[in-house]
Amino acid sequence: MTEELERQIEERVTALGYELVELERAGSKARPILRIRVDVPGSAPGAGVSVEDCARVSRAVEEYLDEASDVAERYVLEVSSPGVERPLVRPADFTRFAGHDVAVKMAKALSNGAKRVEGELVGLETVDGEERIRLRLRDDSTMDIPRADVTRANLIFRWGDRR
Repeated sequence: MTEELERQIEERVTALGYELVELERAGSKARPILRIRVDVPGSAPGAGVSVEDCARVSRAVEEYLDEASDVAERYVLEVSSPGVERPLVRPADFTRFAGHDVAVKMAKALSNGAKRVEGELVGLETVDGEERIRLRLRDDSTMDIPRADVTRANLIFRWGDRR
């Protein structure tokens, strides 16, 4: 599956008034699995799309996939909300969710051996041409993580938090 496929899916999702949060590809070439997470632009965590919204997106994307020549006939399509622990994928996500608690997983371990860090998202900054995710840690110090080293970043849901 190609970048063109992702572009076509994103166009259809956007045309319906939603934002494509993430497209995950799994399965095999003969039976691909496409997991699409969509949200309402500008919505607060956990207050976005409904089941009906997901069904609407699913129908529109299925219509395209059924005609696409580069997708196996036996594909599986899953459309869902990003959930309360929404993945942060695009640069705008790191601005939009500044002030929220996030978890960041990295490909390389930090000096203390950890590959995962939690903190309050300050934002995304570009330093010497390199994007860096800035976090405020529990001890009030800040940490900059090169975005290129990040394998996954997502919001952290905490019971009772009303942000």
